[in-house]
Amino acid sequence: MAGRAHDAGEGPRVPAAERARVLLIEAPYYAGIAEALAAGAVAELEAAGASFERIVVPGALEIPQVLAQAVKAGLIPADAANARFDGCVVLGCVIRGETSHYETVCANTNHWLMDIAVRHAIPLGNAILTVESEAQALARAEGGRNGKGADAVRACLALIGHARALAASTACPRSAD
Repeated sequence: MAGRAHDAGEGPRVPAAERARVLLIEAPYYAGIAEALAAGAVAELEAAGASFERIVVPGALEIPQVLAQAVKAGLIPADAANARFDGCVVLGCVIRGETSHYETVCANTNHWLMDIAVRHAIPLGNAILTVESEAQALARAEGGRNGKGADAVRACLALIGHARALAASTACPRSAD
C-alpha cells in the first residue's frame, strides 16, 4: 500500500462489496499507533456498512498465524465451509531498532501474510507499518479515514468486490457466438 493517504471520497470505482464481513487482526505493540490505525479502520468499515470482528495478538509475527488458524477453522475465505469473513485487514507497526530483528519481523510477517492470502484467495488489506521511528508511524497512522488503517480497509473492500465480480462472471457461462 504505497503512497500517501488520500481523501476518502477519491479513488477509482471498485465493484460492490456490500455487506462485507471483515476479520480485523491487530497487533497493538505500540499502543498509540495501534489506536490510531484501528480508529481509521473501524471508521472506514462503519462508513462502508461492513461488519467486522476484532482479534488482538501480541505482535506482528503473530498476525499470519491467526489468519492461518482462521483458514484452518474454515472461517475464511468467503467460500470456506464455515465462512464468517469475506476478507481480512491487518494492523500493526514495526519500528527499526538497533538489531536485525526488524528485518526478520518485517520479512516474515509480510511473506507469510501474502502466502496465506494468495494461496487461499483471501482479500487482504495490510496496514502493518514498517518505519524508522515512532514519528513516522504516527504520521501514517493518524488521520482517521485518511490514515493507513482506513487505506487498508479500502484495499480489502476493493479486493472483496473484485472477488465477488469474478465469482459472478464464472457463474454465468458465456453464450457461444
